Amino acid sequence: MREPVKKIRRLKQYHRTHYAIKFQLGLIFSLSIFLVAFKINIASEPPQALILEMPEEVFIEEVVQTKQITTPPPPPRPPVPIEVPNDEVIEDEILALDLEFDMDGPMDLPPPPPPASDGDEHEIFIVVEQPPVLIGGIASVQKRIKYPELARNAGIEGRVVLQFVVTKEGEVANPKVVRGIGGGCDEAALEALKFAKFKPGYQRGRPVNVSYSLPITFTLGPS
Repeated sequence: MREPVKKIRRLKQYHRTHYAIKFQLGLIFSLSIFLVAFKINIASEPPQALILEMPEEVFIEEVVQTKQITTPPPPPRPPVPIEVPNDEVIEDEILALDLEFDMDGPMDLPPPPPPASDGDEHEIFIVVEQPPVLIGGIASVQKRIKYPELARNAGIEGRVVLQFVVTKEGEVANPKVVRGIGGGCDEAALEALKFAKFKPGYQRGRPVNVSYSLPITFTLGPS
């Protein structure tokens, strides 16, 4: 039993003493192989030349703007002289300057213009110095209103505006409805206007025809 144990110990001691030598030999062998391979690669590959790409040059061409020259129009042709015949003789008019004026005798003067009239008697004024006046006021017309039965049943209310001419005598002429409400109220307003009397309007101290407007109200009282 002692001999095998001794052999094992000897083998262990042998490996310990020769392990460092084997490791160093292996490392030297590996480095030599690496160096040889590196030299072969460097020698086999030829050196490559460095190629630098030059940037492209861009040339900007200057465009010369053309200018349009306007030529002036040709000068007008000179007028062609026209010959005047010398046969024509222009006679000078002889003015009679030996007239005598008789300042003491009667002078023939134009007749004076007719006197200006104050206007046509049929002229209708819109604005006058003194407007017409309704005698009795609007109540004198309202009291003559007869409310139409049709308008009363339909509940029609409102204002009817009449336009007419107050003559120089204070009468009503050419009455018409300028704004109506229907239902027979327009006709009733014209009928009541027939009995209206006015003091005529005056312009420059005389009576004239005047255009006049009169509103007439239709209102239903309580039933």
